Amino acid sequence: MKYILVTGGVISGIGKGVIASSIGTILKHCGLHVTSIKIDPYINIDAGTFSPFEHGEVFVLDDGGEVDLDLGNYERFLDVTLHRANNITTGKIYQQVIECERRGDYLGKTVQVVPHITDAIQEWVINVAKVPVTDDGKEPEVCIIELGGTIGDIEGMPFVEAFRQFQFRVSHESFCCVHVSLVPQPKSTGESKTKPTQASVKELRGSGLSPDLIVCRSEMPIIDEVKQKISNFCHVKPDRVICIHDCTSTYRVPLMLEEQGLIQFIGERLQLNIATPARPKKFMWKWRDLADRHDNVRKVVEIALVGKYTQLEDAYASVTKALQHSALFVNRRLNLSYIEATSLEEATKIENPVKYHQAWQILCRSDGVIVPGGFGKRGMEGKIAAVTWCRTTRKPFLGVCLGLQAAVIEFTRNVMNWKDANTTEIDPESPYPVVIDMPEHNSGQMGGTMRLGKRTTIFHGDSILKKLYGNVGSIDERHRHRYEVNPEFVDKIEKAGLHFVGRDESETRMEIMELPVSTHPYFVATQYHPEYISRPLKPSPPYLGLLLAAVGKLQPYLNNAMASNTTSEDGENSDEDIVGILRRNISNVSLSASSTPVTPSHLSVKSPAVTD
Repeated sequence: MKYILVTGGVISGIGKGVIASSIGTILKHCGLHVTSIKIDPYINIDAGTFSPFEHGEVFVLDDGGEVDLDLGNYERFLDVTLHRANNITTGKIYQQVIECERRGDYLGKTVQVVPHITDAIQEWVINVAKVPVTDDGKEPEVCIIELGGTIGDIEGMPFVEAFRQFQFRVSHESFCCVHVSLVPQPKSTGESKTKPTQASVKELRGSGLSPDLIVCRSEMPIIDEVKQKISNFCHVKPDRVICIHDCTSTYRVPLMLEEQGLIQFIGERLQLNIATPARPKKFMWKWRDLADRHDNVRKVVEIALVGKYTQLEDAYASVTKALQHSALFVNRRLNLSYIEATSLEEATKIENPVKYHQAWQILCRSDGVIVPGGFGKRGMEGKIAAVTWCRTTRKPFLGVCLGLQAAVIEFTRNVMNWKDANTTEIDPESPYPVVIDMPEHNSGQMGGTMRLGKRTTIFHGDSILKKLYGNVGSIDERHRHRYEVNPEFVDKIEKAGLHFVGRDESETRMEIMELPVSTHPYFVATQYHPEYISRPLKPSPPYLGLLLAAVGKLQPYLNNAMASNTTSEDGENSDEDIVGILRRNISNVSLSASSTPVTPSHLSVKSPAVTD
C-alpha cells in the first residue's frame, strides 16, 4: 500500500479536497485502484448534527454514514463508493480509545495522546486503506489522505504526530507528503508573495513532516522565478513546486497537475510502475473533452433553488453539482439562483417588500425550480408558495426530501382543500398530518437516528422517472430523513390526482411522487437524495429530467431513449461508446428523431470513469 498525505497551510478552504481528488483521478487513469480518507480534527463523531452554515452540506454514503462534503468530491472524481470509516474525526478516535480503556485493553496503563491516540489513528488508516471501494472488489493500491484544517492548528497536532511516526512505520518508498499552500498576489503590487508558504512549510517541518511536493494555490499563474524561490526556501526541487491557479472549472485541475509532471513525480517517489516518459495517446482524453465542453457551452438555463441555507453555497454542494452535470448533458450553462425561502412569504411582503418582490422576480424568470432537503419550520411556507407557483404555471419542478413533503402539503391544501394540512414537525396538532415522523426516529437523540443510506425504491405503474431511470423495476438511492408521507392519507391523495409512483419494499413509504404528464410537464419529487450519486457523465435521472424539461426537450428525449438500443450484448457500454453517445446527444441539442440519446442508467462506466 502506498500512502499520499495531503496537508494544507496558510488558510483553510484553498482546495485540498480538489487537489487530493485530482491526484487520485490521475492515478486511477494510470490503472491503479485508489481510495481516499478525509480527516476532520473536530470532536464531533460525524457531520450529522452540523448546521449547513458550519461546514456546508452533510454528505451521506451508501452505508448511512454522515460525513464531510469532501467525501462527495472523492466519490464524484474517482467514481468510487466510500464508507463511513473513510471519514476520521477526533471524536471517533477518542471514542474508540476510551472504549478500549473501559474494557481494560490497556492493562492499567496511563492512556495518553502518545502513544495511544496516535497509534489508534495509524491503525485506523491502515485498516480502512485496505477496504475495496470499487465494484470489482479489488483492494486499493494507493490511499490518499487529506488532513483537514491547516498545519499549526492545535486540533490537528495529534494527527500530524501520528503521521510523523507513520512515515517510518511504512517505509520511505510507501509514504509521501503533498503540501497545499496559498501564494497571495496583492493587487496593489501584483507580486506573488512566498513568505506565507515559507512559514507554513517551516511549521510542517518543525512537526517532523517534510513535504515532497508543494502545490501553490494562487489567483494567477506563478512565474518560474517565484517557484525557484519557494524551492530554495522550502527545501524541495524546483520541479516539485506545482502551481494551480484559479481556472474555469475543477475539471481542469487534474489536467494541470498532469501537465506539470505529477505522474513522473509520484511514479519515482513511490516506486510505482507508471512513470513512463510518453503517455498513451488517449490518456485522460475524457477529462479533456469534459473540461472543453464545460468551457465552450454558451446557451444558458436558469434554475432557481428555493432553500433555507442559501447564504452558504456549500450547504447545497451536491445539489449544485447534480444540476451542473445535467446542464452539461443538455448542452447548457447553468445559471443557478439561490432564493431564501422566507423571502417568498407574505410576512416578508409586509416587512421588506423590496426583498419579497426581488425574490419572486427571480423565481418567475427561471426555467425550472428545485426545492431541496432541509429541516425545521423556517422558510416552509415560502417553499410551499414556490411549489404552488410551479404547479399552477406548469413550471418544471423537482422536490427533494423536504421538497416532496412541501409538495404533498401544498397539494392537499390547495387542491384537496385541507387548509390545515401540515407536517407534525411544524404542527403536531394538525387535523390533516399528511407528513409524520417515522417510528424509528428517536426525538431525544439527534445524531444518526434518521433513515440513512442506500435503500430500494420500487416503481409502480408508468411514470416519467421510471423512463428516465431506463424502465427498470426498482432503484437504489441514498436517504437522509426522519419524516415521511402519512400512509393513512395516500389513497385519498392519489384519488385527487397526485400519484406516488415509487414506494419502498414494504409499500408503506412514499419515495417518488408525480403529477401526470397530461396535467404538468414535469412536477416530480423524491424522498431520497438523488444528488449524492450523480456523476458528470452519469447525471442523476431526476435532475436530468428537470433540466430537460427546463429547456423543453424532455418528451423528445424520452421518445428517442425508448426507441434507441445503445447497449451491447452484455447490457453495458464501453467508455468509448459512452463518450460517443454523449457527444452526439450534446452536439444535437434539438434531440431530433435521428439522434441517439441514452438514458442515464445505461451510462455504466467499467474503468476508469470520468467523474467530478
